[in-house]
Amino acid sequence: MLVWTLFVSLILLLLALDLGVFHRKAHVVTVREGLAWSIVWMTLAFAFSGFIYGAYEHKWLGLGLLPDPVDRTAAAPNGLINDGSTALVKYLTGYVIEQSLSVDNMFVIAMLFRFFAVPAVYQHRVLFWGILGALTMRGVMIALGATLIAEFGWVLYLFGIFLIFTAVKMLFLDAEDSDPRNNLVVRTTRRLFPVTKRFHGQHFFLRRRGALLLTPLALALIMVEITDLIFAVDSIPAIFAITADPFLVFASNAFAILGLRSLYFVLAGALNTFRYLKVSLSLVLALVGTKMLAHTWLKETLGQHVNLYVLAAVVLILAAGAIASVLVTAAEKPERR
Repeated sequence: MLVWTLFVSLILLLLALDLGVFHRKAHVVTVREGLAWSIVWMTLAFAFSGFIYGAYEHKWLGLGLLPDPVDRTAAAPNGLINDGSTALVKYLTGYVIEQSLSVDNMFVIAMLFRFFAVPAVYQHRVLFWGILGALTMRGVMIALGATLIAEFGWVLYLFGIFLIFTAVKMLFLDAEDSDPRNNLVVRTTRRLFPVTKRFHGQHFFLRRRGALLLTPLALALIMVEITDLIFAVDSIPAIFAITADPFLVFASNAFAILGLRSLYFVLAGALNTFRYLKVSLSLVLALVGTKMLAHTWLKETLGQHVNLYVLAAVVLILAAGAIASVLVTAAEKPERR
């Protein structure tokens, strides 16, 4: 319990420093600033991997004492204990998978910001509070998922089938086809609360004559939360293909989400350039889904470093998609001239 208290306190401290010190005044986040903060968050995520290794290797704060249900075998029906190296690989693999799948979320967030005409100066504030809510929702989902996997091993196979189905669906999903005005949550919110026609600075709520009014910024925040919840339904099962250790799952998720805001400002203007991103992400989902379904066979065939191979495959798929996108875009520019 102590390790959870310390980790959650660390995340809250980082968020407080982010909003209360470094982004206290609303301003337009430039690509350069977003890139700098992306490097900061990634550095923190990789630095935390040192703690992961030491904690699971030396069993600090009670970590690494319980078997990981994902590693169930005939010889170890309850799973295997994570040592420092296995925990490190699982944490890094989970972080890369969650970070990459979060990129697809950016397509929808960018569309929502355009639809609600959210001024660039307030977008960081919406993302900040959206991510705070996302951490809370994912914590609940991770706790539930880890409990189900520990009690019912066959749940992993359901997750695997679901991920493969999602991978196929992602290839044909067009976020631009959705209209937030038709969203049930938006329509219900408008019925329950009056919404102002224009923005009022960085405020989500106003009180006039005793009545509570929402601003368009609040509607944008609600839709960002709903979007993350929908994407979490895909991404949480994906990391359970790697590990069902609740701390490893939540830690990798937390650092991936913390870096999502700054990464958004780096990629928001170039999302259309990465035309093969969805193909890469669908292949990643299919890969982890297959790994979940055939974990026992893969471990017997590839050995104990199967998660390291999965990490390498994920990085190669993402790199191939990014490189192919850039090359095709560069080749088309002379034709447009």
